[in-house]
Amino acid sequence: MNREHHLSSPKRADGSSAAARAVWQRRFAEVRAQTMRLASRLSPEDQCVQSMPDASPVKWHLAHTTWFFETVVLPAAVPDHAPFDPAFSYLFNSYYEALGPRHPRPQRGLITRPSTDEVRAYRAHVDAAIDRMLQECDGAAWARMLPALELGLHHEQQHQELILTDVLHLLSCNPLLPAYERAAVPALRLATPPAPARWIEGAAGLLDIGHAATGDDTAFAFDNESPRHQVLLHPHALADRLVTCGDYARFIEDGGYRRPELWLSDGWACVRAQGWQAPAYWLASDDPRLALSGQSPQQIAASAWHVFGLQGVRPMDDAAPVAQLSFYEAAAYAEWAGARLPTEMEWEAASADPRLQDMTGQVWQWTRSSYDPYPGFRPTPGIAAEYNGKFMVGQVVLRGSSLATPPGHARPTYRNFFPPAARWQFSGLRLAKDIA
Repeated sequence: MNREHHLSSPKRADGSSAAARAVWQRRFAEVRAQTMRLASRLSPEDQCVQSMPDASPVKWHLAHTTWFFETVVLPAAVPDHAPFDPAFSYLFNSYYEALGPRHPRPQRGLITRPSTDEVRAYRAHVDAAIDRMLQECDGAAWARMLPALELGLHHEQQHQELILTDVLHLLSCNPLLPAYERAAVPALRLATPPAPARWIEGAAGLLDIGHAATGDDTAFAFDNESPRHQVLLHPHALADRLVTCGDYARFIEDGGYRRPELWLSDGWACVRAQGWQAPAYWLASDDPRLALSGQSPQQIAASAWHVFGLQGVRPMDDAAPVAQLSFYEAAAYAEWAGARLPTEMEWEAASADPRLQDMTGQVWQWTRSSYDPYPGFRPTPGIAAEYNGKFMVGQVVLRGSSLATPPGHARPTYRNFFPPAARWQFSGLRLAKDIA
């Protein structure tokens, strides 16, 4: 993955000056090009397959992010823009009820046509239209369009991460366990070799959390990160490092997946129904797929567990953060360890503490907080009102970012969210505990 791109907003006070237009043109081109770089490592066959209802084909990601710019951004400044293909509004709308019916999500893998070449032509067509808009629109159109353009860029960055996590799940379903790209992204690794975790006492009392718009409004945040508000934190401490694969292997060895007393009721039901015995993409040494993946008998025998990742199959690294955990598994591990998961408020309050390692860039960290609106929450006006708010039920918040998150996309107030059984993301955990 290209680690050079950083997305941050120029001051809105610059208006539609030539310099501001050039900045946005460059950033639009960088984000769009990065998506294509991620897709370039995949064959057309790779890009068309949908491995489960929660994942989408890469070709669909390429088209949907383009649909967003064509449907949400361009009309704000170019009301007479003619769509590339009217049928694409049905094929590539994700969940925007206000924009009409859409193809069912679980059947996105059946959209074999348009071809990948046609989707690339669609991207090129919309890219050219956005570029013309950025050069030619007047000041009033610029003011209407800019918030949607900025949202569209961050939206595409979210899909860049989804491309990697969805492809990883797809390739995990292939008996050969092929690598996405052995050098495309760094392997999971803690900033420093893991030592016994130290407890770092967090701030207690009344604190402010959430995104606060500044006077010049330069910092982007999604609507679910606002408004900034006051919370009461009780005395607590967070572990200074993430839970590692070695830590988690000891949980497994101690019968973690066989002890219902460690699990929430719904989590134990998932363990029994899904047959969970380890994190997703962990393979025991007797798994026949290891031989098909190209591992030699000596490599297979060298480790009790192997882990499948974007670089392919590797012996489990005890020092790497554990990933691909559901919330249920994270909570069970915390119970086994005599601790708990942090709340999202505790995590955010501690995010700037230099004693806490790897708060971002390795794995998303499950919290014990349900995904609810902040006091006074108001969704983004217009079509984007459906972006976050309507998912505020039945989901759990994760904080931080992962190795698949585009650079510059993470921030302390970012609220990721998934259902508690989801485990195809780079999701891990950090322990917390109460202080008497």
